[in-house]
Amino acid sequence: MTAATLARPASPHSWRLWAGGLFMAAACLMAGKQAQAQLRVDISGVGATQYPIAIADFSGSGQGQAVGDVIRADLSRTGQFQLINATGANLSTESSVSYDEWRSRGADYLAYGSITQSGDQYSVSYRLVDSVRKSQLDGVAFTGTQKELRRISHQIADRIYQKITGVRGVFSTRIAYVLQTGNTYELQIADADGQNPQVMLRSRQSIISPAWSPDGKRLAYVSFESGKPVVYLQTLATGQRFPVANFKGNNSAPAWSPNGQQLAIVLSRDSISQIYTINADGSGLRRVMRSPLIDTEPSFTPDGGSLIFTSDRGGSPQTYKVPVSGGEAQRITFNGSYNVSPHLSPDASNLVYVTRRGGAFRIALQNMSSGSEQLLTNGPDDQSPSFAPNGMQILYSSIQGGRSVLAVVSIDGRVRQTLSALNGKVREPTWGPFTN
Repeated sequence: MTAATLARPASPHSWRLWAGGLFMAAACLMAGKQAQAQLRVDISGVGATQYPIAIADFSGSGQGQAVGDVIRADLSRTGQFQLINATGANLSTESSVSYDEWRSRGADYLAYGSITQSGDQYSVSYRLVDSVRKSQLDGVAFTGTQKELRRISHQIADRIYQKITGVRGVFSTRIAYVLQTGNTYELQIADADGQNPQVMLRSRQSIISPAWSPDGKRLAYVSFESGKPVVYLQTLATGQRFPVANFKGNNSAPAWSPNGQQLAIVLSRDSISQIYTINADGSGLRRVMRSPLIDTEPSFTPDGGSLIFTSDRGGSPQTYKVPVSGGEAQRITFNGSYNVSPHLSPDASNLVYVTRRGGAFRIALQNMSSGSEQLLTNGPDDQSPSFAPNGMQILYSSIQGGRSVLAVVSIDGRVRQTLSALNGKVREPTWGPFTN
């Protein structure tokens, strides 16, 4: 593998496009514009454990069914819940709940609530009960406008998921990805279920490598609008952005430190791609180490003390680890001859990466304690894996039935979701962080 083919930190088969700099056109900032393409979710497989739950439509408002539908869809996508039919249920208070009836229907848990409207404000009251123990597990009220009801529904699903599984839900988080339609590239963000896509940047020039800041308020990404790859930071709320890395040669592969104060980037300013750190304001550039061969695709370990990266220093691309302060790199992938795009799970227990097996690019998961590997997907072209912030699922791009799609797989490989785009090529997805 040549330096030119490894330099681009994205899907392996397109590294030559990066090196060649084939996309040259003007960019146009489109912060916050509603995207037209919505995503359809298809689900296959079930989890090792399924929790029987009924989600009743919320009473008191014409929006009650929509709220219930979002919650049901959220829980269903995980494959961890068996949804019990609650059609026709009219529940608003605990006194209206017949625990024995719901238990006889097979529902160990029941979620219900009510919605009231005052002007343009909606008040959403929700309850979760355990029909086996005949007790309330959770109850809270939210307020918001009609446009915020979907977000509130995701927040309720998060609470249900956490109360029952003990793991924080990710339904109210967001994802980012690049959508290519013809010669147009869009950097989009969307809800975790693929709905409500927003265009943050539209360009006639390639956009790659989006990366969320730890607080979810900014994105780093690479744009070719100036005729070469430059790393930008953009504030999502305002659309304001600036080039944080625009040095000689290629500037690529941004990754945030856990505290949001630094980024790891890859520069070819000395003719070969090497890893540097830089402050989020563009100051304090520092080279992490010196290597005779290409180092790329850095990401911080959850404790912020080390970097995981891809290098061909051993003769083929593999994953390595090095202290942020520099020093000797340690190889950490040994299964197969081609392993790229590595990321550690939020608890550092698992490593996800793209591996090439039998000519197919597949998503693999390696246990960091035992070194055991599990192939989570079948290929033929699965790329850019990104952990959900709770570490339970992995977002990636895929080619399925000749179409470019976003997909999600559980870390045990049992449950898969396909978020099908209406048109265009979906690339380089990344899952956003928890936000308050």
